[in-house]
Amino acid sequence: MRFTDPKETTDTNPTVRKSLVDRIAEERPDAVLLSGDVPWHGGDPGDYAQYRLETEPWRAAKIRVLPALGNQELNGNDPAAGLENWWTAFPALRGRRWYSVRLGSRIAILNLDSNSTLVPGSEQARWITAQMAVLPSSVKFVLFNMHHPPVADFQTGADADHNARPSEIALADLLKTSPPRSRIRFIVCAGHIHNYERFLRDRVTHLVSGGAGAKPRPIVRGEDDLFRDTSEVNYHYVKFVLRGNTITAEMVRLADPTATTAKWEVKDHFQIIGL
Repeated sequence: MRFTDPKETTDTNPTVRKSLVDRIAEERPDAVLLSGDVPWHGGDPGDYAQYRLETEPWRAAKIRVLPALGNQELNGNDPAAGLENWWTAFPALRGRRWYSVRLGSRIAILNLDSNSTLVPGSEQARWITAQMAVLPSSVKFVLFNMHHPPVADFQTGADADHNARPSEIALADLLKTSPPRSRIRFIVCAGHIHNYERFLRDRVTHLVSGGAGAKPRPIVRGEDDLFRDTSEVNYHYVKFVLRGNTITAEMVRLADPTATTAKWEVKDHFQIIGL
């Protein structure tokens, strides 16, 4: 979302941020997953002060916020200072760069740090494997919330740095062979790319949901991207609803970012049926 001084209107859009915060507050979800880049400058405590000011409607509605670390959190000359600012903003996470949360009995969430390696044998990969090994039989869905995507449309030129990297691809490979996949549906939710993409790869749903306020980026969509809309600007959030053994998901898009009154439209809709 890139919370920062609202005078900054080029690299982030404060009007869109407010529309999204207000709309999500109206939804009153059980939790909000933020896939990183909460501040624009992670080393600036002022960006987190702005985050707190703008998200007051979430606290008033008692909405649980579950953030993952993005690159902007650690961007700058002193990543340690950025990490300290993140822990100050989210004190329940102090000392952790990745963590797990249970939402009811059927959903587990693993919030990952894609700034830290995910390759086989790494500390984070071992932690993921250990978490998966102790999931109770009641869990039917695992959501992985992270910043850099393991699966994304391939880009060239200036946006080539948004392509999937070996570290995150290693996570996709891990999920292909993870023993719980025989009884649990995996959903990977990432950000980083300032747009929306959806894939089904090896029975795993992969989402890129990066349209929450940062400057939009047009993308070239490959044939395996299941979102076929031609809109280049997709300010949005993704809404998950669990009913019985099925998660229904909608990409809810701000129809016209320049309009005085926010109007919302569902631009993508899909279901994930539990095993």
